Amino acid sequence: MSSASVPGDLVATWDLHLPDGIHTVKFEHGTTSGKRVVSVDDKEVLRKNWMFKLVGRESFVVGSRAAEVRIISRGLGFEYELCVDGKSISKFVETHNRNTRTWLPIIGGQPHRIVLEIDKMEVYADGKIASTFGEFAEEGTETRFMLGSQSAIIKTVSSGNKKKGLLYTLVVNGEEFQPVVEIPAV
Repeated sequence: MSSASVPGDLVATWDLHLPDGIHTVKFEHGTTSGKRVVSVDDKEVLRKNWMFKLVGRESFVVGSRAAEVRIISRGLGFEYELCVDGKSISKFVETHNRNTRTWLPIIGGQPHRIVLEIDKMEVYADGKIASTFGEFAEEGTETRFMLGSQSAIIKTVSSGNKKKGLLYTLVVNGEEFQPVVEIPAV
């Protein structure tokens, strides 16, 4: 898709943290022409020129997730909202943080990003789904996978507290890492 962008048409940017990586969504809106352009990770995924209706929705895909930008009239201006899987970005982030665990270990001087999708028990290592092997251990379960040439384990144990639920720990080369909460820019 081609056609030059007019400076000043970029009206919103969001960083979306998904298991397969951190994606940047940019939205351009020509408020005189109605032009709409959506880019994901600097690749244009949607372009509409000369739209007569200045408000509405534009649907697209980020990673494997359905997304849309909602354009809402607010007096003399516009408001832009990103929705993912039918949820506002804030609701999606809240649900995503509850259903995933993320680790950002530095192994051998190299930064890594490991994401466990709890409901699917899928592990993403540096943006790619990892081949895993799960087994029961003395105190819970262990999910084994390879992180490059290193063997890695995600240990899952009960916290002993119903409200707190399960605890997850990443172990690489005998070193334990606790999950972090990635707070996406909203």
